[in-house]
Amino acid sequence: MTIFLWFLFIVAGFFSGSVLYCRLIPKALTHRDICEIADDKNPGAFNVFTHFGIPMGILCLFCDIMKGFVPVLLASLFMDTTNLLFSIVMIAPALGHAVGIFDKFHGGKAIAVSFGITAGILPVSFVAFPLLAVLFVLFSTAVRMKPNRVRSIAVYALFGVLSGVLCALIDGASVAIGCVCISLIALFKHIFSKENGPIQ
Repeated sequence: MTIFLWFLFIVAGFFSGSVLYCRLIPKALTHRDICEIADDKNPGAFNVFTHFGIPMGILCLFCDIMKGFVPVLLASLFMDTTNLLFSIVMIAPALGHAVGIFDKFHGGKAIAVSFGITAGILPVSFVAFPLLAVLFVLFSTAVRMKPNRVRSIAVYALFGVLSGVLCALIDGASVAIGCVCISLIALFKHIFSKENGPIQ
């Protein structure tokens, strides 16, 4: 029964992450496709804010955060978070978002969903979410990098290293592995997605 519950949380998280709200919501409300409008073709909240305005951007950002937050939070409340399977629960929404199985495998870059995932583990880890938030604020204000893609690469590279070490020491291996893998997914999408082109 326990292995079935793990399977359920992992699959639910993956399919939850696979729903690309930043593409679906603007398309439903305005009949315009963010992936056709945006320069980087990314179905992400930043592009929604840029091309459709603040209200729709907030709505899409909220949905993208919640699709990572809800399945991970529920798993953290009902399952053993020290079990290494919990790291797969953490990875599932980010992987689903990056793969985009409901959108011809054209997924996003996993930024908003990673915030949702790290917020979802707050009952068991007070390291990951604040660390990710601080890094984003730091590299958006004090240490500015252009383009935004370079900033995201720096943030997730640092987050992967720091969260891997700190979470392993404080929260345990499962949370540390989950954070590192989320970072690797985001890094892969930012570095190797064909829509990105070379880093300038």
